[in-house]
Amino acid sequence: MQRIRYGLTGLALVFLIVLLGTAIVRSSGEPEANAVNAAAPSDPLSELGVAPGQNPDENRAQNSSKPK
Repeated sequence: MQRIRYGLTGLALVFLIVLLGTAIVRSSGEPEANAVNAAAPSDPLSELGVAPGQNPDENRAQNSSKPK
């Protein structure tokens, strides 16, 4: 019974170390990912004023109201 307790305690310790390491690695690489995502356009169709399922009249109205 003592071997099982030591084994489960060791397994839990390894799990916590891996979890902590993953959290540290992810937090250090996140600002770079946000900078790349901020520079990329969010949705090219919405920037053009065209969206799937939208009426053609709504498209014309949105396109005429946007400055070029």
